[in-house]
Amino acid sequence: MSYRLVSTALIAAMLAGCYAQADSSPGESSPGNSAQAVAPMATDVVAVHQISYQQPFLYTTRLETPQNVELRPRVNGVMDKVVFTEGSSVQAGDLLFQIDDKPFLAEMQRLESEYQAARVALTQAQSEAERAKRLSSTKAMPIEQAEQRMYLATQRQAELSSVKAQLETAKLNLSYTQIKAPISGRISSAYVTEGNYVQAGSTILTSLVSTDVLQAYFDVDERTWNAHFANVTADSHTPVDAVLNGDTSHSYPGVVDFIDNQVNSATGTLRIRARFDNAEQALRPGSFVRIRLNDTQADALKLMVPDKSIGTDLANRFVYVVNSDGVIEYRLVELGDRVGSLRIVTKGLKPDELVVLNGPAKVQPGMPVTPQVVDIDSQLEQVVAKQVQ
Repeated sequence: MSYRLVSTALIAAMLAGCYAQADSSPGESSPGNSAQAVAPMATDVVAVHQISYQQPFLYTTRLETPQNVELRPRVNGVMDKVVFTEGSSVQAGDLLFQIDDKPFLAEMQRLESEYQAARVALTQAQSEAERAKRLSSTKAMPIEQAEQRMYLATQRQAELSSVKAQLETAKLNLSYTQIKAPISGRISSAYVTEGNYVQAGSTILTSLVSTDVLQAYFDVDERTWNAHFANVTADSHTPVDAVLNGDTSHSYPGVVDFIDNQVNSATGTLRIRARFDNAEQALRPGSFVRIRLNDTQADALKLMVPDKSIGTDLANRFVYVVNSDGVIEYRLVELGDRVGSLRIVTKGLKPDELVVLNGPAKVQPGMPVTPQVVDIDSQLEQVVAKQVQ
């Protein structure tokens, strides 16, 4: 860098000497030639723009459903009917499968008869026990005989309770022959068709996922989280966007609704979850998405210049600024991220300063120039558009 600065100083001194010689020898050149020798060169410049911009961080993940149910039968039997349209939306409580219920209905009816008989037997036993109790109190019946009748009444009560429990189980098993949707959502295809024998707890009939709300987990490294998202909480409803794989024309809004309680010590990352309302059913569980979470910590106002206006001088980055006298100045800058064809400048420039568009290609510090302002509004509009996609 010192070599460049010395060379620049020498060039400036030589140019100054030439200008002085031209001024001191009016007889050797015409006034028109002298004016032509010192005429500032027309140079394209851009104004330093300050716009609202929050750096986006992108994370690739998959959409998940908060509820994923594998439907299995709760009783053994032969599949009688499949009563849903495969791939359709169903509501909680909708009938999906019907197992042949005739054996279960017969068992329930048998137990209902036993239950009625047990009730009659209990009523009779209780009546005889009351009679025996009265007779034994007047010594008209031996105490042993009276106790036997009271014991029989107790036994009949236990038998009735047992039959009642069996009847309740039979009714429950009969209800299990109707397999209904436990949640609202979208159903898959039927894995079992009519006529097949299914076993309780083992045969998978189909799967059902909730789709009104979807979620996506992604991991943010600890350093990025502390620098850019430390103020985000699960209750702050920080907005995120999701873009489907292969469809960049549309984004789907969501919010952060879960932040893990600790950093993963093995990976140095923090697990985050975003939630997306999906009332229109445009999103599907399992889809690849790109989650965009904008910086919530840094100042949203950023200074931007075209990336091609920035030069490199050994380890430094610099721009050429045209000062109020129309002279080129060398200015060290510190840079942020590149955004399209623009570059964020974090230090070294002020809003509305004029920067040489093509960097050090044709000009040097100390040269007088005539600035020709180039409009970059279209590039700035693209930056703004990317933030709202």
